[in-house]
Amino acid sequence: MKRPNSIVDHLPGALYSAEQVRELDQAAITFEGIRTFELMARAGEAAFACLLGRWGYTESVCVMAGAGNNGGDGYVLAALAALHGMSVSLYTLGNHEQVSAATAEAAQLALDAGVIPQVFDGELDFDGELIVDALFGTGLNATVAGVYADAIWAINAHPADVLSLDIPSGLDANTGCVLGVAVRADMTVTFVGTKRGLLVADGPDLCGEIAFAALSTEGAAAGRLIPDCERISWHRLQQLGQLLPVRTGNSHKGHFGHVLVVGGDQGMVGAVTMAAEAAGRTGAGLVSCATRPEHSVAVLARRPEVMVHGVSSGLELTGLLDSASVLAVGPGMGQSSWSELMLQQVLNSEKPLVLDADGLNLLATPAWFHEFSERNVVLTPHPGEAARLLGLDTIEIQQNRFVAARALAEKYQAVVVLKGRGTLIARPGGRVAVCTDGNSGMATGGMGDVLTGVIAALMAQGSDAWHAARLGVCLHSAAADLAAAEGGSRGLLATDVFPYLRALNNES
Repeated sequence: MKRPNSIVDHLPGALYSAEQVRELDQAAITFEGIRTFELMARAGEAAFACLLGRWGYTESVCVMAGAGNNGGDGYVLAALAALHGMSVSLYTLGNHEQVSAATAEAAQLALDAGVIPQVFDGELDFDGELIVDALFGTGLNATVAGVYADAIWAINAHPADVLSLDIPSGLDANTGCVLGVAVRADMTVTFVGTKRGLLVADGPDLCGEIAFAALSTEGAAAGRLIPDCERISWHRLQQLGQLLPVRTGNSHKGHFGHVLVVGGDQGMVGAVTMAAEAAGRTGAGLVSCATRPEHSVAVLARRPEVMVHGVSSGLELTGLLDSASVLAVGPGMGQSSWSELMLQQVLNSEKPLVLDADGLNLLATPAWFHEFSERNVVLTPHPGEAARLLGLDTIEIQQNRFVAARALAEKYQAVVVLKGRGTLIARPGGRVAVCTDGNSGMATGGMGDVLTGVIAALMAQGSDAWHAARLGVCLHSAAADLAAAEGGSRGLLATDVFPYLRALNNES
């Protein structure tokens, strides 16, 4: 079996906000004595090395330079390209008569190399193979408009490949959202610290291949700053030794926990069945299912290993809760009076819990509000459910997923898995991890139900909520990546990941 490997697993584990990267820049200047122009020169040199590595054949380069320090990086690259014998076109945007001293020094370097800048007037007259995007750096925090928007449209419409410096212009470095319009790059070389926005939301689609250049600021400067969040993947957790330990031969099913899956209201038996099977495939010693009585046969027909209990009242559920070690609640649960009876008993229990789907939708209503500071709990909302839990709309959640994930973790005092491109795992206190495994084929019904079963099974085998959520998200996403690699992402079904869950979870 091909081993899963995120396309960004070469990047550091530390992720930073745009503000933190500027702090790292300043710390390098203040504490390490590196001049601003020296950092700019290193950035241009690193970017040009990446250019040669991927486009060494190119004979002509067009650099689009803004008036900030990102434009200065572009000037350095333009100078190096000219000295390398390439034909260089350089378009400027903004007021280049009032640039920083470092950018002015870089501009003179380009002039000395024979590069003649011209002001971009809306027309991109270039017939070469590569465009270098040096319009905006990480400081952009407003919608792109005017001539800058025209330049980005022109870049995206041009047939040449695109290399972005630090971040594709128009992409928010903090949120991964597009600020009106953004460059679609084939490769992005990011500097000093990896910006979290490159790896979430629209970031991965716009960045293309991502290269990282620390510019030798990772010493004293980086040591003074705690990263905003952490990049994780199946491969990285494996390297960190954070997978489940190898099982000993002298084991029995009682050693690996008992997951009770609760859900499956009228017409939704498939969800609870998938969650139960996922728990079994991920290694839970025992799996039980509490569902509508009329659904018992359907669950048994799919998975006879599951102990199925038809329950009609909360009292019938109580004894089942007592015998379980972990509860997985919400798949196909619905929001009926039956659903409320089930959730009431679950919330009164002290057992470790994974809460998903309609369990979250009920929790979002004021009458059902509950915080879990005294309990080992994972909440697994998609953006719509997250919006209901916070009393916002889905657009607000997606505009800053990091803020939303942290707010959910604090409000409910639980570990939160905010699903989506670059799934976020947050815990009370502000710690966040970003999973870089996964693919677009996961945008299909049932994937969340499978994830619920996976995380519950990991908790049953001894992981706490934080480690189970981290490992569960990466295990589930990496399994989906392997399934997509075999048959494509379009048409991927939630149950297609089961064989890969089992195979991956037996690695160490």
